[in-house]
Amino acid sequence: MRHSFVSQLSDSGVPLENISRLVGHGNTTVTETVYRKQLRPVLLEGAEAMDRIFPNADRDA
Repeated sequence: MRHSFVSQLSDSGVPLENISRLVGHGNTTVTETVYRKQLRPVLLEGAEAMDRIFPNADRDA
């Protein structure tokens, strides 16, 4: 849950310093290197792959 919490806040634009304080870290190093995962690039990569697999899918359905 902590990884998701940190990652979602980071992806939403919350400053890393604020996130570190919320999770009880004294500095941003642990928050950034251990807990923060970049979700948007992974999600975007998956969406682009699905677009390649289903190029003519009706997007309004």
